[in-house]
Amino acid sequence: MEEDTTGAAWRAGIRQSGSIERDCDAFARLVDEDQDPAEVCYYEAVSDPQARAMNRAQRSYAGQYERRLRRLAHQGRDSVEPGGG
Repeated sequence: MEEDTTGAAWRAGIRQSGSIERDCDAFARLVDEDQDPAEVCYYEAVSDPQARAMNRAQRSYAGQYERRLRRLAHQGRDSVEPGGG
């Protein structure tokens, strides 16, 4: 069976990146403080409903896939009979 290294790397990146909701809150606090044009641009990007929906979908997919892999590994472990046969 061929390993899915690019998919594993993508899923790991999604898990490590954190929620876009948290980023949105942080940028909102920064924008309230000084109205820096770059921060305003970032805030607008992360507060876009489509970007938030995409982030939720990606995180959900990555989590579901990881749970599926764990379940399959667990089932494979349970199906092996002691003594080799």
